[in-house]
Amino acid sequence: MPILCQTSDIPEGAAKGFDIDGFKCFAVHKDGAFYLYQNRCPHLGVELEWMPDTFLDTEGELIQCSVHGALFNIDDGFCIGGPCAGDQLKALPFRIADGNLILDAIPAADAH
Repeated sequence: MPILCQTSDIPEGAAKGFDIDGFKCFAVHKDGAFYLYQNRCPHLGVELEWMPDTFLDTEGELIQCSVHGALFNIDDGFCIGGPCAGDQLKALPFRIADGNLILDAIPAADAH
């Protein structure tokens, strides 16, 4: 169970990407809560960010895919606009312990 970072490493309204032996995911800190998703757009399977840790739209209200501009809710990963409308980002199991954001498990299909 990898420790991704300290929760204090992700300011409110920001996101941070992680690479765990080739498995890519990202966390978003929004309204005091954390959300963790696999870094893969359901449309083409591409990574979402165009620059490191740039996962959110300009207003910081939605997750945005850099390739085709698909927009996803932060709280449930549901795509509300773009070529994958109706699809969803893959949420990952995590926990917070001693101020650490910890990934509970890499999905079996994606483990290396």
